Amino acid sequence: MRIRATVAAVTGALALSAFAVPAAQADDSAISRADVAKVLDSAHAASGKSGARIAAAEADAPYALDASFSNVKVNGGKAIVAGTSKQVTVPTTFTLTHAADVDIAAADFVVDLEVYRGSYDSPDNYLFGDLYPTCTPVSTTVASCKGTIDARPGDGELLNSDAGTWNANAYAVAFNGQDPSAEDFDITKVGYAEVAKAGTTKVQRFSKLTVNASPEPVKKGKTITVKGNLTRANWETNKYAGYTVQSVKLQFKKKGTSTYVDVKTVKSGSAGALKTTVKAASDGYFRYNFAGTTTTPAVKAAGDFVDVN
Repeated sequence: MRIRATVAAVTGALALSAFAVPAAQADDSAISRADVAKVLDSAHAASGKSGARIAAAEADAPYALDASFSNVKVNGGKAIVAGTSKQVTVPTTFTLTHAADVDIAAADFVVDLEVYRGSYDSPDNYLFGDLYPTCTPVSTTVASCKGTIDARPGDGELLNSDAGTWNANAYAVAFNGQDPSAEDFDITKVGYAEVAKAGTTKVQRFSKLTVNASPEPVKKGKTITVKGNLTRANWETNKYAGYTVQSVKLQFKKKGTSTYVDVKTVKSGSAGALKTTVKAASDGYFRYNFAGTTTTPAVKAAGDFVDVN
């Protein structure tokens, strides 16, 4: 089981080495995330700058690898939406451009794309894939790369405050046959390139919305009461909780038509409760429609049919 990333700032970098990640889970290659962290930490320390893209040419630091990243996409541009317990895995894609002498097929060449919340210097949290991305050459200097971001809210990897906008961090490390665990490990022979802000994504708390219109059936002109509940994932209790003080539209679709029309806007109350009344006019379906926020995705309730006599 992975341990949740904690608030940390190690030489102005995402603190990969600040918590345990078993190498077997990170990848089946000989290079672990702790090995990569050793290179990143040295590069950031040598650069003397937070969020450095390329390592400075100093002693005891990796050299600047001729590589860059573009066309970065996390989940195809859609938000990462996590519920209370189930693991969420979303795809990442990007283009890696490199010098012809960079051997991206080497067993000790590592490329990765992570996402982090907060500042690059001291992230509140970050997420990465269980496996490193794989890159397929499209020319001698360009490769198309695919990976994943894996999140386990049930294991405590997310806090409610983590919902919102995250940044993507991309890096490549060429170990060039150097063994990070060896006494004669020479980090100056390791190549490194990084982009601290390669893109953005949103991480959101999964939402649910219900509706119940009653009585059924009802006489024309009589009052219909439409109730519902707007809830969202609470990553700290692993349960769903009411999303209060949110504007939710009540909509109606007349029988025989295909379009819902807005009736009125209702504010969610205690425990996310929704309640309003309307006059019965014709047979049709009522539903609630929530437009979503930065932290919570949009959601629509399934229509509830009311037979008007």
